[in-house]
Amino acid sequence: MKNLALLFMLFAVSGCTKAQNIEITQKPINHSFQDVWDVVISDPYDKLPQDKVSFFKLFSWGKDIILNDSKRTLQNHKDILEPFDKLAHPNGICFQGIWKIDKANRYSGYFKQGSEALIIARASSALSNTKSGNLRAFGFAGKLFSTINPTKINQENSANFFLIDDLGGTDAKHFTDTSLTNEPKVSVTSAVIKNLLYALKVARSFSKSDKNATIRQVYEISYLGETNTKNIITPKWMKVEAKKTQSVDKEDFRDELQIEKNSKLVFDISVSSVKDEWKTIGTITFDKSIVSHSCDHRLHFHHPRWRDDLNY
Repeated sequence: MKNLALLFMLFAVSGCTKAQNIEITQKPINHSFQDVWDVVISDPYDKLPQDKVSFFKLFSWGKDIILNDSKRTLQNHKDILEPFDKLAHPNGICFQGIWKIDKANRYSGYFKQGSEALIIARASSALSNTKSGNLRAFGFAGKLFSTINPTKINQENSANFFLIDDLGGTDAKHFTDTSLTNEPKVSVTSAVIKNLLYALKVARSFSKSDKNATIRQVYEISYLGETNTKNIITPKWMKVEAKKTQSVDKEDFRDELQIEKNSKLVFDISVSSVKDEWKTIGTITFDKSIVSHSCDHRLHFHHPRWRDDLNY
C-alpha cells in the first residue's frame, strides 16, 4: 500500500512520468517571464472553482490520458500550453516573485550565492480537498527564469522543480504551516484508500515510470546559467517553508495565500546533500498572486527526468 500511495501521489504533483527512453527536446523557448505571467493573469475566476478528480477523467474515447500527459511532461519544455486538465492537483493559486540566494554554499547555477531570478510558482492541493478540516496534500511547483528583467527573452528554458509536504495528506490548518520537499513524507491515509481505483490505474499504467519515483531531482536549477557543465554540484534535497507569522485564517488555502496590495509572502529556501542537515540559503519573495483558469489549465511545469550522473 505504501508503494501504491507513492506512485499515485507523485503522479499528482508532476502530471506523471514514464518512458525512460523518451528523447527530451531542450531547444530554448523564445518568450519572456512577462509573456508567461500575462497569460496566467489573463482570465481570473469570478469565484473559486472546486474541481474534483475522477477515475473516469483518465480516459477519453479509448485514449490513455495519463500516458499522453507523461510523455508531454517529460518532453515539452513550454511554460504555457493549450488548455488541459491537471488530473490530480486541479485547484491551485499562482504567484510571481523573486528567487534570491544570499548565503554561501557549494552548489552551482542558481543555487549560488548572489543568484537572483524571476519565479512563477503554483501552490496546489492534491485530489479534491481545498478547505481546512479535510486531508490536504499541499504541492508547490516553481519555474525559474535566468533573469530579473521581466521582458527579456530567455536564452535558456525555465528551470522547474516540484515539492510536496506529505504524499498522503495532513490535517494542517494552513499551507504556511507546512514544510515542502522534493522527497516528501509518506502517510497512507483515508484519502489514498478512498481513491484506490484511481491509484491502481496509475500504478498499472506506469509500471515503467521514472527510475526513482520517491524523489524529484532539482538539477535544472543547478544547471541554469552555467556555460561549463563539467563540474556542476546539485543538492540532493530542497525544501521551502513559509516564514513565521504569515498564516491567515481562511477556510480555503487559495484564500489564505492571496497576496494583498503592497504585501508579500516569503518562503525560506533550504538545501542539503546529507539527510536532515539542512542549510537555509535564501528566500522566495512573492508580491503578486492570482487564481485563474490559465493558472489551473495552461501553466505547464516540465518534469526533469531522473539522472544517475549528478554530483551531489
